[in-house]
Amino acid sequence: MLPVAEETVHFVSGLLAAERRRRGTRGRRRALGCYRQVVLVLRWFLDGTRLAQLAGDNRIGRSTAYRYLHEGIDVLAAAAPGLRGALLAARAAGHSHVTVDGTLIRTDRCHMPGPTARTDRSGRRVDLWWSGKHTAHGGNVQVIAAPDGWPIWTSPVRPGREHDTTALRAHPEVLPLLAEWTDGEHAALGDLGYEGERGALTTPIKHRAGCRLTADQRTVNLLHAATRAPAERGNSLLKTTFKALRRVSLCPWRIGAITAAALVLHREHDRTT
Repeated sequence: MLPVAEETVHFVSGLLAAERRRRGTRGRRRALGCYRQVVLVLRWFLDGTRLAQLAGDNRIGRSTAYRYLHEGIDVLAAAAPGLRGALLAARAAGHSHVTVDGTLIRTDRCHMPGPTARTDRSGRRVDLWWSGKHTAHGGNVQVIAAPDGWPIWTSPVRPGREHDTTALRAHPEVLPLLAEWTDGEHAALGDLGYEGERGALTTPIKHRAGCRLTADQRTVNLLHAATRAPAERGNSLLKTTFKALRRVSLCPWRIGAITAAALVLHREHDRTT
């Protein structure tokens, strides 16, 4: 039993059917129909079922199961909202602010040397997907959430070695759109990881060596932390709902599409902002 509404299955089936028509796929040429393919995709997303198990349950080859899964991920990711549309929807919903936070989607893929010559303690070049902050391999995904922590947009993936600010700057449209969103009535809140982007984000006041924060500055930081606290819910909501996001075994560069597809699957909650 899958914890999704029947409407969600029909919605994804419609996306797959439209994709098959676009490709000109002839009828009865696929081992699985759209409905059964959706069930395969949802089992992978929600339960983290291994592809070998899915292939055996549907009596198809493992390569076919992979192809069906990637097709499902692609059609769902294509239906994900763009950042401009997500911010316009948030403004129409009356939200006073949105929150920006990065999350690491772990991966178990093999070692891949990074672009720099820096080495770790063992003398190996620092891994492209290794996050020193989390001491794990993974991809950095930026998540923008509504005030209550509901995720409304996710970014393409960046290697886990990148800092949140670096990962955000790698998507050239994000900061200008957040700056456009910010005015006297709306704000985009981020943590100290984004302190270099105060033109687009509101961040806490950083404590510097030899200079203690005043009582007013500490109060401002407490209010900022209390307002932004629900943002953590956006990241945990995706990872707790979809077991596939806890550790991705596919190519790490697919993490962005997988996260966007998971965002679209929240359609069952009947909420867009």
